[in-house]
Amino acid sequence: MPVTPNSIVTPQAINTGTCVVTGANTTYTDSPTNDALLFTAGANGARVTKISAIARSTVGTATKLQVYRSTDSGTTKRWCLTALMAVYTQAADTSQTPTDFGLTDLNPLLLAPNERLYAAASQANSNGIVFNAEGSNY
Repeated sequence: MPVTPNSIVTPQAINTGTCVVTGANTTYTDSPTNDALLFTAGANGARVTKISAIARSTVGTATKLQVYRSTDSGTTKRWCLTALMAVYTQAADTSQTPTDFGLTDLNPLLLAPNERLYAAASQANSNGIVFNAEGSNY
């Protein structure tokens, strides 16, 4: 949708994303390994207000979670957010607190048109770590 100069532009449509990572990324460069596409902004950009992650199996070692952003369809991925997932033992009678990246309506991550977010983890997890992103397209 075209925008009018000097006019406030508010979010127009809800946009969400999810992905699962299983392998470990320990190369904190512009070319991470074992990452997955989490979120793609719309044609006018996006505002991401929440990113969280939860493991589908035991987390035996505290795990650094990573979010990378890319403006060139994934060729170059710049590390932009990190959060630490706590040790957790998966069981039928336990509840895991999702790891939160600290984004809110008052502290959003603003994305350029068609910009993408990728997720990775510093430790492998056999059943995967599920990342969730919530936001709105402009």
